[in-house]
Amino acid sequence: MKATPLELPGLLLLDPVRHGDARGFFSEVWSRRALAAIGLEIDFVQDNHAHSAEAGVLRGLHFQRPPSAQGKLIRVARGAILDVVVDLRQGSPGYGKAATVELSAANWRQLWVPRGFAHGYLTLEPDTEVLYKTDAYYDRAADAGILWNDPALGIDWPVAAPILSEKDRAAPRLADIPPPFPPGSW
Repeated sequence: MKATPLELPGLLLLDPVRHGDARGFFSEVWSRRALAAIGLEIDFVQDNHAHSAEAGVLRGLHFQRPPSAQGKLIRVARGAILDVVVDLRQGSPGYGKAATVELSAANWRQLWVPRGFAHGYLTLEPDTEVLYKTDAYYDRAADAGILWNDPALGIDWPVAAPILSEKDRAAPRLADIPPPFPPGSW
């Protein structure tokens, strides 16, 4: 598995190998040993699978506060997304900055998002399925988010009016919440 660091410290773009022939393909998309070989010792505890029927569905920007923070390994099994993360680690050189990457069934890439980031995505195709592993369980009491179009984040979303949940539409701006990941929590 090839790992490419992205512009925000800790983010990794992963390229699993696909072995194909006339029948289709086989790919080892997760292996504890392969991740350990690139320096990621992760104990995943939960798999999540999300389906979005339409292009233009935006989910995020979500995170869980410590001590329930989650690292996520994200991939797309069908369709395509613009995956977006925001560094919320106070004291990090990337604090308040966003990074984007396109993940799709066609490019077969995965994104490792460590604890301390908000995460969200926009579906670029209808019938998109996103799968992600987490290293902590969902905790409703720790669940939080920031506004998807907070101007301070400078995210270049390719749609002006995405399909949003009420929760995501009402999320606060980053400047309106205390830093969720103070030094020592990440």
